[in-house]
Amino acid sequence: MSVSSAGRAFVGSFTSAGGCGVIAVDVAGGSGALTERGASDAVADPSFLTLTPDGSVLYAVSETQDGGAAAFEVLAGTGGLRPLGQRVRVEGAGPTHLTLVGGHLLTANYGSGSVSVLPVAADGGLLAPSAVFRHEGAGPHPERQREPHAHQVLADPGGRWVVSVDLGTDSVRVCALDPGTGELTAHSETPLRPGSGPRHLAFHPAGGHAYLLNELEPTLTVCRWDAVAGRLEPLGEAPLLPAGEQSESFASGVAVSRDGRFVWAANRGHDSIAVLALDESYEKAELVTTVGCGGRWPRDLTLDPTGRRLYVANEHSGDVTWFDIDPVTGIPARAGSFEAPAASCVIFG
Repeated sequence: MSVSSAGRAFVGSFTSAGGCGVIAVDVAGGSGALTERGASDAVADPSFLTLTPDGSVLYAVSETQDGGAAAFEVLAGTGGLRPLGQRVRVEGAGPTHLTLVGGHLLTANYGSGSVSVLPVAADGGLLAPSAVFRHEGAGPHPERQREPHAHQVLADPGGRWVVSVDLGTDSVRVCALDPGTGELTAHSETPLRPGSGPRHLAFHPAGGHAYLLNELEPTLTVCRWDAVAGRLEPLGEAPLLPAGEQSESFASGVAVSRDGRFVWAANRGHDSIAVLALDESYEKAELVTTVGCGGRWPRDLTLDPTGRRLYVANEHSGDVTWFDIDPVTGIPARAGSFEAPAASCVIFG
């Protein structure tokens, strides 16, 4: 079945590796093909992007040592980007992810192991941080886990809690955000298997479970999510590579199907997409197969708004490849590719 309406998307690309910054693209309704509308290099190394719910403002982190974040107005009609004010320092190093919660933009700062809270102005621009929540701890990996490394921050499905995933401490933290003061208050912390190196988390569409991707070992941790208590409970792990297959692989992005039956994960190094099937309880995941990612070093993957296509940002081969998903098996089939040097992520809106 073809997608009936066209849309737009935005691609992040690392400027320090020859990328264009933020690329605005049209999405063809029938084929899912991407066509560039314009680009902005106003912010260096935009490793992750997010949009306001109405799609009028785009935000980007700047994954640099003096980490920052920037806001862009999405111009009506053209889909082009106009900077809203100056890049704002997040008071953290190497921000890798961001999310909008309660009138604030939150960034996960990998280099400094912290989460920053930036108030959003009336015009959508960003103000200086109102708070910086610092993680504490370490893990057993001698190089990657000497200190905290916050890799992702997002709201839970109900919007009550802020969840941050820390690769350096093998844990997930849950905090409460005060929308008035912009302060984050620690609520709970879930320890994970030492040395697993959690990177990104995706919630099940039903809201009661989450799937945590581990970077240092190619596994997926299935978790139960208690929205009332604000607690995450690990239930078990599933491999992201076939049994006996030897490959140095670093998992990156994770997505859950709209119908809640499948999970997809990107494997850098192995350069594949892992396809996992969920049982009826959503508490067990089984690796079905892996398929080639269409390029090299898939840094992120995401579903289009219909849930029928999967888009993969291949950083080292410099492209975004899209796949049609078999609705019965969940297995993606390559459908096309778009040139995007040093691609970091894709978002739709």
